[in-house]
Amino acid sequence: MTDYRVSEAAELLGVSTDTVRRWIDAGRITATTADGRTVVDGVDLAALAATLVDEAERDRTRAGSVSARNRMTGIVTRVVADTVMAQVEMVCGPYRVVSLMSAEAAAELGLEPGVRAIASVKSTNVVVERPVQRKS
Repeated sequence: MTDYRVSEAAELLGVSTDTVRRWIDAGRITATTADGRTVVDGVDLAALAATLVDEAERDRTRAGSVSARNRMTGIVTRVVADTVMAQVEMVCGPYRVVSLMSAEAAAELGLEPGVRAIASVKSTNVVVERPVQRKS
């Protein structure tokens, strides 16, 4: 199970840490304490991220500030795979990104809801990779 600190959750959702804390206080997302830090479960965070894409508050996108070659850190919200191909959906700040890749690649990357990943966008291709994990 992947847990995210409040600051990491805020970065992945493209909101402030104060917003994440307000959502926790309001019961919009559940948080626990691990090693003295408030953390959010990755699967719960992915579910919230998926709902945010459809909400009116996501209309504040920064579409004009993104170039065609951006690498966007985000959270995987859904993976649909068969024996050959996988469809990986992510939320990167205010953006929903979908990538089609081989099922083998998705499995090797360990892509599943709640996992942090990077979407590299160039033209019509989206490349998804896992970031190097920081030691806490």
